[in-house]
Amino acid sequence: MKKEIKKIITLPENVHAKIEGRKVIVNGPLGEVEKSFNFKGIKMELKDKTITIMHEKATKKEKKMINTMASKISSAVEGVIKGFEYKLQICSIHFPITIKIDKANDMIIIKNFLGESKDRIVKFPKNTDINVDGDIITVKSVDKDIAGNIAANVEHITRVSARDRRIFQDGIWIIKKEKGRLR
Repeated sequence: MKKEIKKIITLPENVHAKIEGRKVIVNGPLGEVEKSFNFKGIKMELKDKTITIMHEKATKKEKKMINTMASKISSAVEGVIKGFEYKLQICSIHFPITIKIDKANDMIIIKNFLGESKDRIVKFPKNTDINVDGDIITVKSVDKDIAGNIAANVEHITRVSARDRRIFQDGIWIIKKEKGRLR
């Protein structure tokens, strides 16, 4: 059954948004987040301090798309106010792992993983803050997708395959996901 579905997102005082075609740009005290959507037939409107996402004759598929768009925009609003932080822990049982953050080239360099001579590299965008403190790596960003992807890529690149996981527990693992910890 087709019916009209509408989602309304209210923006806080210190957050401003712009809609340019299929893009939503959210500005806040911590920075700017840009989200682009490729969902056809769904309308977005910005009036005063509210973003309205709607479809006049929506099916289940359009309802899912509207909910996804609303969730992405809400997390962008939350990100420019509070930010997102992921913590990863370095576990090196067999060989000591060395982590180097190259901010000039925007990459994380993982050296000596399982005694390998080849470095493992994860690239990251400019608007992220990555710090290494002992065996804890902290990834901070205003964009939830960027922070989560960097943490997942670091965890994935240090995954051990073709060995017994009970013995070779080396790697870098996500241990904490927090929001609102950038300040």
